[in-house]
Amino acid sequence: MIELTNLRAGYPGRTVLEDITLSFPPGQVLALVGPNGSGKSTLLRTALGLIPKLGGEIRVDGDKLEDLSPRQLAQRAAYLAQSRPVPNITAGRMVLHGRFPYLSYPRRYRPEDHAIAQKALEQADALDLARRPMPQLSGGQRQKVYLAMALAQDTGTVLLDEPTTYLDVGHQQEVMVTARLLASEGKAVVAVLHDLCLAMRFAHRLAVLDGGRLQGVGTPEELYQSGILDQVFSITLRRVETEDGWRYYYQ
Repeated sequence: MIELTNLRAGYPGRTVLEDITLSFPPGQVLALVGPNGSGKSTLLRTALGLIPKLGGEIRVDGDKLEDLSPRQLAQRAAYLAQSRPVPNITAGRMVLHGRFPYLSYPRRYRPEDHAIAQKALEQADALDLARRPMPQLSGGQRQKVYLAMALAQDTGTVLLDEPTTYLDVGHQQEVMVTARLLASEGKAVVAVLHDLCLAMRFAHRLAVLDGGRLQGVGTPEELYQSGILDQVFSITLRRVETEDGWRYYYQ
């Protein structure tokens, strides 16, 4: 579990986040939502030490972030970035890269690494892409492969920065179903999402960012009743009850 206490984050000469206290508990999907520029991606990157924090404390499974080596951190938390380079290797080889934190040098994959990568490809609905070169894949197909690579890391915490980017509606829902499945296995899943209705449908909790500060944290029901989402997004959020639960829309 990652815990942020009084976190201040940003870049040289520019503070993006101020006084953020938030935890990513196991067994839940936490959606980070907020307007563009509210600091959602910065929060994830700072939580992993990719951006040095400006203040406050970050703990990963009880240990201070600065006390962990990159290898130790990579064994505890996986990260799906918004964008990444496209190497000229097959998708299957790309997913195996998720096993790097567990390999000694020179890197030699073990049978268990191949088995875990295979399972990750299945979970991400990317098994049929395994033999195809990454440059030949569409944006949506690559996104599924990158998700599989993060899953192959087999960590207790999974951080996803806009995991539904480039995906059609059906595959967006599949990604969120996978996120719920990971949470049911006891993992902490955190996802930056721009689709508020998707977040309200699939997340156990949402953290609402605006103006560099945390405006609210709660279940979809709690946040719907509070009206904070209407205020932050300048919308009127509505919902309708279906056989599968509440479906949200806005005006």
